[in-house]
Amino acid sequence: MFGIYLKRELSRRKKAALVIAMGLALGIALVITVNSVSAGMQQAQDKVLKSLYGLGTDMTVTKAQAAPTGNASGRPKFDFDARSDSSDTQSSDRVMTQGGQALKSSLVEKVAAQKGVASAVGALSLNVTKVDGSFTQGKAKSSTTQQQGGGQGGPGGGTSTGQPQVQGGGASFDVNSYSVAGVDVTHQDLGPLATSKITTGKTFTTSQTNAKVAVLSKSYAKENKYTVGKTIKISGTKFKVIGIATPDSSESTTDVYLPLKQAQTLGDSKNKVTTIYVKATDSKQIDTVKTTIQKNIDGTTVTTSADLADTVSGSLSTASNLATSVGKWLSIAVLVAAFLVAALLTSSAVSRRVREFGTLKALGWPSGKVTRQVVGESIVNGLLGGALGIGIGLTAAYTVTAISPTLTAQLGSSGGGGGMGGGPGGQGGPGRQAASTTMDIALSAPVSLTTIALAAGLAIAGGLIAGAMGGWRASRMRPADALRSVQ
Repeated sequence: MFGIYLKRELSRRKKAALVIAMGLALGIALVITVNSVSAGMQQAQDKVLKSLYGLGTDMTVTKAQAAPTGNASGRPKFDFDARSDSSDTQSSDRVMTQGGQALKSSLVEKVAAQKGVASAVGALSLNVTKVDGSFTQGKAKSSTTQQQGGGQGGPGGGTSTGQPQVQGGGASFDVNSYSVAGVDVTHQDLGPLATSKITTGKTFTTSQTNAKVAVLSKSYAKENKYTVGKTIKISGTKFKVIGIATPDSSESTTDVYLPLKQAQTLGDSKNKVTTIYVKATDSKQIDTVKTTIQKNIDGTTVTTSADLADTVSGSLSTASNLATSVGKWLSIAVLVAAFLVAALLTSSAVSRRVREFGTLKALGWPSGKVTRQVVGESIVNGLLGGALGIGIGLTAAYTVTAISPTLTAQLGSSGGGGGMGGGPGGQGGPGRQAASTTMDIALSAPVSLTTIALAAGLAIAGGLIAGAMGGWRASRMRPADALRSVQ
């Protein structure tokens, strides 16, 4: 009886049922869309952070660059010989550490021994500025002028030689700057190379701790026409290219990867590192591990992924903030409004069915049965709205993923020079952070099963709320109300 009556009443009131269902559908669709876009924002931000940290890295340990002492400026200095032979090309490399002040390699073991640390790996960040070109000496030439004779009876005139003047000459030099990372080849799953995959050639072997081999980033190799098997010369030392690495993100912050010992030799930083990459035993205890390291190891700066996320700016940050704040509050407001509209429409529909419910009670229907009838109709409306809302939400999320709008993430330097981009070696004085890196990230809108389950739950909740209000009103009707409504 309940099912038959329910089906008949829904068929009789198709328009009212559709209006209630559409109201709930719009609210649920907005919730799905906002949640999926927020999830896409989080994935994009994680992708940006992994481009600096690498998969599995929870934090980095660095030390802020010290101020220069005395007359030292910390800026690159190049010495050239202005020889007369212009056919000779001169070249000079300046290798400087970047990413903060160098730390002793022994600190890596000390950090690894801290409570809550699963593993720690040291890396050395270098900036190489290469200047090459040639001088052309100018030639000194004297100018000769013709002079006229003096007064009457004087000599008939002559020539005079002026001051010699330098003509021609000059210099033509090319400046190329690139970044180098020293990698602990025995622990490549943590550190700067963990952000990339070897797509051509091979990576370092554990026996190549001091080998003169190099892995290049794909963009740097393409720009400079390097392939596997060729050699790259850095500050007079030749390295054989054994692999090409493609970054997991759209842009790499490192151009050349070398074994750590070779990088230390180039940078005159024996037994030194600039960054210690740390993986925690429990991702939920990262803040505790950070506090422990800062307490037990003086003078260091510990930067977590959450700290680094605060330095991300650009359209990605703006859109993420909008999705988190405005989007979620808007979806909540629309959902609450949809629930209220559904409840009011259901209550209004009950008012128009006074004769019907009064007659049913006169026939012996108890108030509870009348209430269950109204609640059942409302739940069906809610389920219908949930199905429509899930369909609309999935369509909206798929549309966002298909369009894949590009968001820009600008990576500012963290306070301690953590990550691979900070440190001296850029323009300006020592200790100044390198220019921020800009990355383009394609936005997607993944929809999880949790989001769909949430939508279904909201649909049922909306039906229950609307049914509760309508059922309460229907249960209060009396058979006499039906007789008074007869015209």
